[in-house]
Amino acid sequence: MSAILDGHRARGAFVLRCVMAPPWSVRIEDRAAVGLLVMVRGHAVLLRDGDEPVRLDAGDVAIVKGTRPYTLADAPGTPASVVVGPGQRCRTLDGAEVSATLGLGLRSWGNSPDGPCAFLTGTYELPGQVTGRLLTAIPDVVVRTGAERDAAVVRVLADEFARDAPGQDVVLDRLVDLVLVGTLRAWFARPGSRAPAWWRAQEDQVVGDVLRLMHDRPDQPWTLSSLAAAVAVSRATLARRFTTLVGQPPMAYLTEWRMSLAADLLGDPTVSVETVARQVGYANPFAFSTAFRRRHGTAPRAFRQAGRLPDGAPAAG
Repeated sequence: MSAILDGHRARGAFVLRCVMAPPWSVRIEDRAAVGLLVMVRGHAVLLRDGDEPVRLDAGDVAIVKGTRPYTLADAPGTPASVVVGPGQRCRTLDGAEVSATLGLGLRSWGNSPDGPCAFLTGTYELPGQVTGRLLTAIPDVVVRTGAERDAAVVRVLADEFARDAPGQDVVLDRLVDLVLVGTLRAWFARPGSRAPAWWRAQEDQVVGDVLRLMHDRPDQPWTLSSLAAAVAVSRATLARRFTTLVGQPPMAYLTEWRMSLAADLLGDPTVSVETVARQVGYANPFAFSTAFRRRHGTAPRAFRQAGRLPDGAPAAG
């Protein structure tokens, strides 16, 4: 589902290489929407209050939803000595800033330049409604082991951290995106993963084609009749089959998808509300405003001015 996965683009995500020597423990309270952890060497333990510890070994990739703080450490019993707060500010437990003292050079941070544990982090500060459609369908912590993924992408990501070429931040953003999307795709492909119905429905020849039309061309004036004609089935067949597999009628799903896109697009202040309306299939801005208010509880302009999190997106913290 390229249109949905595209919502995960990092767009300036904070990326960092951490190198640690035991004992070490870092408390993450950055209130970020999503965190990505890639273990390069050694191991670490991820702990969240009330949950069982999760061990991460070299080659593992973890996605952490930012609804709760968590701790990364060399062992479950190691007390935290550093807290990472909003804006990636690092401090000791008594509040002293340590961002500079723990710097190890270009995009690197830690307590030892040659420590046996090294991992990469990518932090997505702002959630989006399209992104949230996937993130709300996964656990708070998703781990993809080294045996389950293509090591080449992670190896390239690790190598790129050491470079300082023009446009390097953009390259790292895209590589972080690629690792994140690959991890999500592999997670949903696993047996028993409880992927959302709309994700599983893409395998159906009829419903999958209709979903692709909706996702790729939301600006088109789709009706049940035009969608049915596009996939060469009757309106009744499409309505029945779509509702059975996705869990809601085609036009209801289309409206929800358009409003999800609109919420993301409204985050760009350079795009007018009228343009957003056209991009999600509404020639009439009044009809768009009515549909948006029905879905999000407020008018598009008020939504933009308030800077609200879209409904269904994971809260940052």
